[in-house]
Amino acid sequence: MCPVLLVHGINDTGSRFDRMRSALRAHGFDSVCAMNITPPDASITLEAMGEQVMEAVRECRQTAGAQKIDIVAFSMGALAVRHALQNLGGLPFVRRIVFVSAPHHGTLTAYLSRKSGVTQMRPGGRFLSDLNAGGGRWGDLEVFSFWSPLDLVVIPATSSVLADAHNQAFRVALHSRMLSDDRVIEAVIQALEPED
Repeated sequence: MCPVLLVHGINDTGSRFDRMRSALRAHGFDSVCAMNITPPDASITLEAMGEQVMEAVRECRQTAGAQKIDIVAFSMGALAVRHALQNLGGLPFVRRIVFVSAPHHGTLTAYLSRKSGVTQMRPGGRFLSDLNAGGGRWGDLEVFSFWSPLDLVVIPATSSVLADAHNQAFRVALHSRMLSDDRVIEAVIQALEPED
């Protein structure tokens, strides 16, 4: 099994993934790392968060003695991961990635804060436009994007739909519950399991 790096969202820590991490380990994923973005409140830019993701990728690979890892990234953390992979050279080190409730095209709730990382999540901004320019820049990386049409944090919820990805919708009532919903957890496990 490939090592798995878990990347959380705003105002959170890696412990948000505790239930998913337990399920992954129960299915034979022995090396599961959960990083903590510091500070977690989006007071730093998404570029700075991306640099932290790159360090976590390095540490996860080194700890597991692996060339490549898989990543599961939630909400804001997904954008930091995309910056790390697309702009900081992380693509060669990742086999598969699962985005969960990611505001790939921005969210209207980002207008509720002036913090650096939050303002970058406003629809139509330069950071997101640069990330999404040119469609899929994934190389051999297999990409999944799981989202909920009932999401009240990522608005519109269809912002989580990503071109050149395996997109799947789950009717989960709350943004944060996407990481503990049994259907989503099972889909993550299936996405990351090695092919026969």
